[in-house]
Amino acid sequence: MHKLALFRLHLIVFLWGFTAILGKLIHANAQILVFYRMLFAAIFLYVFIRIYKKESIKVSKKIFFQLAAIGFAMALHWYCFFYSIKVSNVSIALSCLSLSTLFASILEPVIFKRKIDVSEVVMGLVIVACILLIFKTEFQYKEGIFYGILCAVFGTVFSVFNGKMFGKTSSGNIIFYEIFCGWSMLMVIYLFSGQIFHMNEISYRDIALICLLASVFTAFPMLESVKLMKYISPFTLILTVNLEPVYGIILAFFIFGESEHMSSIFYIASFVMILAIVINGFIKAKKQKQLN
Repeated sequence: MHKLALFRLHLIVFLWGFTAILGKLIHANAQILVFYRMLFAAIFLYVFIRIYKKESIKVSKKIFFQLAAIGFAMALHWYCFFYSIKVSNVSIALSCLSLSTLFASILEPVIFKRKIDVSEVVMGLVIVACILLIFKTEFQYKEGIFYGILCAVFGTVFSVFNGKMFGKTSSGNIIFYEIFCGWSMLMVIYLFSGQIFHMNEISYRDIALICLLASVFTAFPMLESVKLMKYISPFTLILTVNLEPVYGIILAFFIFGESEHMSSIFYIASFVMILAIVINGFIKAKKQKQLN
């Protein structure tokens, strides 16, 4: 069962890594892409929870508003991620995600009221140094790097606060309301800004790809990752999820060719960042064993 769980884990991480590939294949802009991704994902989740599983989606008002706030952070995270891809490329967007380690090392202790882990901060600073090196050598992608960093910020906020929600209601309800509320808030913003009238500027090809993105690459892996927590440790989950940029960058290199070919410094810096994250994971695991 453990080996099967590890296979399933690598599968969903691979699927997450492929979302960046789909983001580039979809011609629609980031606003339209995220709008329909969240809409379709919410529909798929509702059908799965209410019709297939026949489970209740009732939550208290307090939990609903908490999930709504987290869902908005999720929407901003996805928007910045896909916008970064549109104005630069897959490799830049995915490499910037590594900054989440630094942001989490600062935000998580505040939210969970624990001491700041010096090793996490050091690893985070190593990643910042690598990002600065990438920024210097790949300056033509400065806008993509900026939005990639914002993506890491909102992603960290979403992940850390999401960690406080598990156990308060079912995992399916948490994911459903976060995605649905995130989409609802985008709808309100687009209504007031007038962007809602441009939501029909999308091809049938893009709709089909977004449906694929929302179901196979969003709803399924999010639900599956929660189920896997029964069989694998949080450390194994976090460590494996860090492979997402690796899968994505390698796939982009072979699928898109020249547009994804970066300088040797970029690949060295990316390797150092991923190595730092892995080392940090082993350090945390060792400390956890000592505590136990």
